[in-house]
Amino acid sequence: MRIAVLGGTGLIGSRVVARLKVQGHEARALSLSTGVNVLTGEGLGAALADAEVVVNLTNSPTFDEASAEFFRTSMAKVLEASRAAGVGHVVVLSIVGADKVPELDYYRAKVLQEDLLKADGLPYSVVRATQFMEFVDAVLSWTTDGDTVRLPSTPLQPVAAADVADAVADVAMGAPLDGTLNVAGPEVFPLDELGSITLAAEGGAGHVVTDDTAGMFAVPKGDVLTAPEGARIAPTHYRDWMAARADRADRADEAPGR
Repeated sequence: MRIAVLGGTGLIGSRVVARLKVQGHEARALSLSTGVNVLTGEGLGAALADAEVVVNLTNSPTFDEASAEFFRTSMAKVLEASRAAGVGHVVVLSIVGADKVPELDYYRAKVLQEDLLKADGLPYSVVRATQFMEFVDAVLSWTTDGDTVRLPSTPLQPVAAADVADAVADVAMGAPLDGTLNVAGPEVFPLDELGSITLAAEGGAGHVVTDDTAGMFAVPKGDVLTAPEGARIAPTHYRDWMAARADRADRADEAPGR
């Protein structure tokens, strides 16, 4: 199949493109760097002209109230170009539990993106993922003050980006779901415990203080950000992912010329 991957040079998109190519599909990585702008529509029509499937992994540059306008504008452009090209399947990536946290601007914006896709009439699939393992360090940094990291005990079910990419690629290669596939990692951690595990593995001097008012993840209540029934459970465990990341870093440090 000819599959166009918007946002195809990013964390998830680059992995999706690689997976699709291994499976024998003609996958094209499209982004601003390749001359495709989903906000203005520049280059979009030509890029999707003969595509059978469009995977939209583009993301808002901000996570505040401006994110809603990004998804409103970009989805309108992508859907218009997809209809004109005769695309038979549009896939987007969203967040598990996004509709349960309307207090967060970005989560509300992702639900808007989903709703625009569902209302358009094109065959579609939504893949919702839990929080990426790759983003845990950033989450910790948001509430770090010196050696103290304040974190709520909100349950999270982190998933590796590679596992999310596999799920997105599998959906893109299949028939439209006209529905949603949820993807999550194999373990649930309270965020404060996840922070302690991360700091210990990284050998840092910091310590975690439980604070159920700290940061954006203090807003979700209960287990809304964990996998619902019927979710696809990915194989990668967080401690294994951390160990593999550390091993890659060690090998990079030992490379000739370093």
